[in-house]
Amino acid sequence: MALQALQSSGVAFRKILSHFPEELSLAFAYGSGVYRQVGPSSDQKNAMLDFVFTVDDPVAWHSQNLKKNWSHYSFLKVLGPKIITTIQNNYGAGVYYNPLITCDGRVKIIAMNENVALRSALDKNLKSAVTTAFLMLPESFSEEDLFIELAGLSYSGDFRMVVGEDKTKVLNIVKPNIAHFRELYGNILQENPQVVYKIQQGRLEIDKSPEGQFTQLMTLPKTLQQQINHIMDPPGKNRDVEETLFQVAHDPDCGEVVRLGLSAIVRPSSMKQSTKGIFTAGVKKSVVYSSLKLHKMWKGWLRKAS
Repeated sequence: MALQALQSSGVAFRKILSHFPEELSLAFAYGSGVYRQVGPSSDQKNAMLDFVFTVDDPVAWHSQNLKKNWSHYSFLKVLGPKIITTIQNNYGAGVYYNPLITCDGRVKIIAMNENVALRSALDKNLKSAVTTAFLMLPESFSEEDLFIELAGLSYSGDFRMVVGEDKTKVLNIVKPNIAHFRELYGNILQENPQVVYKIQQGRLEIDKSPEGQFTQLMTLPKTLQQQINHIMDPPGKNRDVEETLFQVAHDPDCGEVVRLGLSAIVRPSSMKQSTKGIFTAGVKKSVVYSSLKLHKMWKGWLRKAS
């Protein structure tokens, strides 16, 4: 959900959670309202805050939230929590998005239950992101190069980067937040046997041999492996995934193949989620939200032109 920030960052972030049902497995905020950015999103005073809440029982949570925050929902609220949950889970990225909610405060990760499986999944996700980025980078690269790849993973293939988003969005995220990226990924980089991390110089070297790339490909998430297999497997061959990944590991264009696989995952999901957003947000909010995005994109163009 996206909330319009009314107060300064000094407001206790716990106050935000008090507006919502308590049964949360994880709650975090992201975007220009949380981490400083450059470019059109640099005005944090009026920046929008994006929150993600994860819950164990979406039907029960939506049922409670409808009682507390009826006005947050679009016309779909009249269909009840079960239909809302069905729309959330079965279409797009599995997220139900309520935009342009008025609230207060600025936060990062604001609540997390001691859920071992959830914490393990978050750690695994960070490591998978690093491995994916490694495959798309050359043998030697800077920290900034790596962090740009990492920040850009979720935008790869996203049609909103063509219409609706500032083209320098990823760079604007990374530039002022190098220290945050180091904090988040530093231990993973130092413990990875395939990378030489020269912290003082801010540079890294990765094993780009076919054997090294095959090892990295084999640790990618299964969904990405299957997409790569689908892209590379010619009709009638029906090769298994491991055979395809072995071939890709020896391909000079290995990184581009991985990027194509990533785009094939993000593109349909982003399109479905955006279409779903018209219904979960309602037409009026969708128009307002889209106009804000287009305005930021226009400001980015003007900034680049000048």
